[in-house]
Amino acid sequence: MKEKLGARNALYPLVTTIVGTVVDGKPDFATIAHVGIAHLNGITLGMGRVHLTNEGIKANRTFSVSLPSEDMVELTDHIGMVSGRKEDKSGLFEVFYGELDTAPMIAGCKVTMECRLIEHVELPTHDLFVGEVVGTYANVEVLTNGAVDIAKLKPLLFDMSSRKYWSLGEPVAKCWSVGKDFDAKE
Repeated sequence: MKEKLGARNALYPLVTTIVGTVVDGKPDFATIAHVGIAHLNGITLGMGRVHLTNEGIKANRTFSVSLPSEDMVELTDHIGMVSGRKEDKSGLFEVFYGELDTAPMIAGCKVTMECRLIEHVELPTHDLFVGEVVGTYANVEVLTNGAVDIAKLKPLLFDMSSRKYWSLGEPVAKCWSVGKDFDAKE
């Protein structure tokens, strides 16, 4: 038996990210978990309009998305609780830049991406940003065969229902493989 929960999004947990851009000549950051994959190089951000970071994304048409690991939980949560309008977050991280001058990336995050804004959609309470990943940077210790290994990265996961950060568990099965054993006739 199922219980109707109302109009609730049940797609949690989501990877927690720190989105960066430049506002008034300085790096600014916001903790965002409402991120998505539009296609292999496409990324979406659902950001409440209250974020100062939104203004920088719209003005510069660039942003970064950094993936904090579990060991960065306190700082990541702090970034999400404090507005850039009230606290200058530019000095909280060592930043670096790739191709895009207004997409500050966080050196302390083991994986970070610089993105170019493709489209901006104004929703009733949020901005939806659709971007293209221009470059991805990863510390070698989180790579396996040249790809990001999420077991090594230990990304921070966000769950709205429990209002907690979570960690990954063990793998369940191999994609595009385990389904070969499925027999629809059983």
